[in-house]
This record gives sequence, structure tokens and C-alpha cells, in this order.
Amino acid sequence: MRVLLVGAGGVGTAITRIAARRDFFDHFVVADYDLARAEAAVAALGDGAGDGRFSARRIDASDEAAVAALLTRERCDVLLNATDPRFVMPLFEAALAAGSHYLDMAMSLSRPHPARPYAQCGVKLGDEQFARAEAWRTSGRLALVGMGVEPGLSDVFARYAADELFDEIDEIGIRDGANLTVEGYDFAPSFNIWTTIEECLNPPVVYERDRGWFTTEPFSEPEVFDFPEGIGPVECVNVEHEEVLLVPHWVDARRVTFKYGLGEDFIGKLRALHALGLDSTEPVAVRGPDGAGVRVSPRDVVAACLPDPATLGERMSGKTCAGTWVKGTKDGLPREVYLYHVVDNQWSMREYGSQAVVWQTAVNPVVALELLAGGVWAGTGVLGPEALPARPFLDLLTAYGSPWGVRDQG
Repeated sequence: MRVLLVGAGGVGTAITRIAARRDFFDHFVVADYDLARAEAAVAALGDGAGDGRFSARRIDASDEAAVAALLTRERCDVLLNATDPRFVMPLFEAALAAGSHYLDMAMSLSRPHPARPYAQCGVKLGDEQFARAEAWRTSGRLALVGMGVEPGLSDVFARYAADELFDEIDEIGIRDGANLTVEGYDFAPSFNIWTTIEECLNPPVVYERDRGWFTTEPFSEPEVFDFPEGIGPVECVNVEHEEVLLVPHWVDARRVTFKYGLGEDFIGKLRALHALGLDSTEPVAVRGPDGAGVRVSPRDVVAACLPDPATLGERMSGKTCAGTWVKGTKDGLPREVYLYHVVDNQWSMREYGSQAVVWQTAVNPVVALELLAGGVWAGTGVLGPEALPARPFLDLLTAYGSPWGVRDQG
């Protein structure tokens, strides 16, 4: 297998460090708009890059034709997208045009309903990709979408629960929480702030079997969820996320939700950004002291003012937990479980030099690639993780040295 990895930021760099320890692929082309960043990701592998299995290239992820040409020139079997969601569609279409498989960790962007944003869906996450499913099926190629940790591992947990733990499912709720702290910063998000703003300030989507998909106000339905392995109780709120759109396609459940443990302080800062218009992606004119003007997105300015999450690992402590809470029945009796994956930042920094949140995101697409390379996972069209068998993925994740757990909720 030859892989084109687009994006050499925190997650992309962690992907190279994880993949370097595996032997399922022949070559990784690490490509980024900033060639120096791609070269640094490869160089950081040290002896792991010396075997010729990694190389660096420059690419503009928004240039579909250039990406397709790079895929063809490098004879890549699959494109792994480690950029932010703005670049999903050009990369997705480039892979199709080049006859490559495709894998991402976040899906095409949503657009709120113009008249009723907090009641009715507009364009949903992934709609643009699902609209191209027939073209992918006809091509005989697979677009595996939402294959990070959330979405991704959380969807695998949903499939596993449906296959092995429940006869009927009342509700599937993704619940994400952490007790991470960053020394020296009052506000330092542990993941890409552009993506965080997008998913937290857009209208959250909820699925109900009798109603379909609908939206609510941001940060709605607060609940306190007790996370395992010492993290403890964290208040979680509804957030827009791909699992709510993906899971109902392949898993039968009466209700599907996604709730994120943000905390009152974090929510307050996001509300302030929104009130000031600093969450906007529409460029505004800014004039410098020399009178020269430039147009810039307020959200990009916010991102530029905050520390790069990938650089925070040395200052970070604590654990992060991604998981799927499932409630239903088994053998006629009520059952409730939480399937989860916890990463300790001290462990991920010691073992891989990557902070916990980006490492937890990065390990899952590498596991998926290995299953695809071995033919254990296969398919055509546009598929989510829950469309494929869960047990091989969870077994291989454990073999990577990162076990998962199941907690009976009583």
C-alpha cells in the first residue's frame, strides 16, 4: 500500500509516528502546503524515515487537480486526509478522479437552515460526500469517512454494541470528556480551534427514529457524565458532530446524540467569540499601520493567536476519554454500557512525543489503513466506520498498545 497523507500538522505528524512502527505499507508521501512542515514530520522519525518509506512533498489541499496529479505521480493507493474540514471536498474529489481510495477524520461541512437553524437541518455534515456515493461505487473505490476517534472509534463502538452487546438499542450517545490542563495558559484548546469553533457553535443535530434529524440550540441538554479512569464527572452538552449523521445509516437505534464535556469557562469563551463575530469564516478588510490592506477571516485570526495544540504536550497533564454510551435490551433485560478509550498525555508524550488528543485521533486511521491493506476491511462507495466489522478493528487497536474498555452502567 502507498499512502498520500495530506496535512502535516499535529494529527498528521502523529500519524507518521504511529505508522512508522508498522509494516503494512510500502510508502507514505507526507504532503503539506508548508513543505518545511512536511519535511520536519519526516525528519522527526529519525531512523524510522531512513528506510525510505516516508517522503515529503508540497501540495495545496484546495487544488483538486494538483492533488489528483500527485496521487497519480506517486502511485498512491489511498489518500489520507489530515487537514481541517474546509479541504474535505477537493481532496475527496481528487482521490476519486485519480482512482484512489480515500479516508478522512471529519466530513464535509454543514450549512444551517436559513430560516429555522435551531429546529430544522439545512445541509448536514457529510451530505456532499454521501451525494457522491454512487460515483464511488461505480469506480470500485472506497471513501471511508469519519475515521478518526470522534467520529471514528466512537462509530466502531456503536457497531460493536449492536453486533455483540444488545438485541435492541434505545439510545446511542457519544460522550467525550477530559481532565486535561495546560500549564501557563488561560485558554489553550487541545484540538484545532477552527474545527472546535465550527462544531461547537453550529446548531447541534439530534436523531430520533420517529422524527429523523433535527437541530437544537448550541450547548443544549446539559448533563453530568462520569468518565472512567479517574477523569470523573464532567458536564456535557449537545454539539454538532458526524456520529449523529453516520450511526443511523447502519445501526438501528431510537435516538442518537453527541455530547462534549466543554466546561462553563470554555463555553463562555466560545459564546464571546460568537457575539463579537470572531467565529466568522467570511474575510474582512483589515488595514495595517502602513496603510496596506488585507482580507482575513476572523476565525483564522483567532487560530493564529492561540498556541498550536500540537506544541502543548510538554505543558499538558491529564487524560482524555472518547466513548459511546449505549442503552437498550439484551435477552429481554435492560442493559446500559459505556464503551471507551482513554489516553494519558504522559504516556502518549513519552511513547510517541504527541499530546493525548492528537495521538488519540491519529491512531484510528492508521489502524483502519492496516485493516484495508490486509483485506480485513473492504468495500466500495462512501461508508462510515460502522458499515464495517468492529471486532477486527478493536482487536488491532489493542495490539497497537492502546486498549479500550467497557463499563457496565448498572
